[in-house]
Amino acid sequence: MKQFSEAIEYAQSHEVPWPRDPAAEPARWGVHHDDPPPFNRLRGPVHPRGGVSGVIRLNGEEVAAWGEPDRADLTFSVAKTYLALLAGVAHMRGMLDPDERVVERLPGIGFDSPHNRAITWAHLLEQTSEWEGTCLGMPDQVEHNRRVSHDPKPPTGKKGERRELHEPGTHWEYNDVRINQLSLALLHLFRRPLPEVFLETILRPLGGGENFRWAGYDDAWVEIDGKRMQSVPGGTHWGAGVSISARDQARIGQLLLDGGVHAGTQLVPREWVQRMQQPGEVAPFYGWLTWLNRDGRMFADASRDSWFMVGAGGHYTWIDPENGLVAVVRWIDPARSPGFVTRVANALR
Repeated sequence: MKQFSEAIEYAQSHEVPWPRDPAAEPARWGVHHDDPPPFNRLRGPVHPRGGVSGVIRLNGEEVAAWGEPDRADLTFSVAKTYLALLAGVAHMRGMLDPDERVVERLPGIGFDSPHNRAITWAHLLEQTSEWEGTCLGMPDQVEHNRRVSHDPKPPTGKKGERRELHEPGTHWEYNDVRINQLSLALLHLFRRPLPEVFLETILRPLGGGENFRWAGYDDAWVEIDGKRMQSVPGGTHWGAGVSISARDQARIGQLLLDGGVHAGTQLVPREWVQRMQQPGEVAPFYGWLTWLNRDGRMFADASRDSWFMVGAGGHYTWIDPENGLVAVVRWIDPARSPGFVTRVANALR
C-alpha cells in the first residue's frame, strides 16, 4: 500500500464537490439538472454515499485499499459496462450475435420502425445506434447533443435540442435513453431480471455481490411471460442504477484483465472481452461501453492499452494490461482524476 500512498492521499484530498446526502442539497447532486424540463428530475431511488474510496490490484492481488472499499455506493455510468458483460453472457449462450439486427429476435419492443430496424446489437454497444423513440417514458431527444467529459468532439447544438438523425452505425452519441433501450432489450432476451442474471453469472462467481443492488425507475415495469419485471437503467442519470462496492468493481476489472476467465472458468467469452476494448470506426476513443486511451488523450500518463469504466460523480475502473493493474477510485473530483492516474503510473515505474 505504501507504494501507492501518494496517489491515495491525493484522491482522498480531492473529493467530488457533491453533497454526501442527495436529499441535503439536491441541486448540487447528480447530472439530471442539465436536462430540459420535465426530464430534469429523478425517476428512481438514490441514497447517501461514502467518501473517496478505492482498490488497487497488481498481478491479480489486492495491494491497496482505502476509504470504505466494501461500501455499496451508486456508480452511475460504470453500469453501462455491466450491460456489455451481460450481452457477452448472452452471446456465449447463443442468444445474440453482435452483428444481428435486434428486431430479428425481439420484434415489438421498439426496433420495428424503418429507421430502427437497421440497428444491431453492436450499434447499441458502441453507442452509434441512433435509436429513435421513447423508452420507459424518456424520449431519445433528451440526450441529443449531449457531451460528456471524455468526449473529444465539440458540441453541435444545445442539449435536448432535436437534431437530424443519422443512419445507424454512422454517428456516435453518448445517450442514456438508448442505453436504457439496450437494457430493456437484454431483459426481453434473458426473460429474467438483469440484476439476478448479473449476480448469478458475474458477481457471485467472482466471490462478490454483498449489498449489490441494481434498481430501476419507479415506473419501469414490464410484463414478460406473465411475470412483472423491472427494467434497470445503465446508470444513475435519472436515479436508480447500480450500487456496488469498490472491491466488487475491482473484481470485475480483474475479470476483464484476465480475458473473461476466473478460477479456470470462462464467465465472458475471451473474444468478447477483446472486442470490448477495440476502438470503433466512428469513435476510436470508445469500445463497447468502455473508454479507451489509444492516443493518450484520455489520460496522458496511462499506458496506451489502458481502458476504463467511467461514471459521473468521479467513478473510474482502470484496466491496464501492460502493467497487470486494476485500479478503482470512487467519488474523486473528475477534474482531478488525471492527477490520480499520474501518481499511480509513477508508482508503477
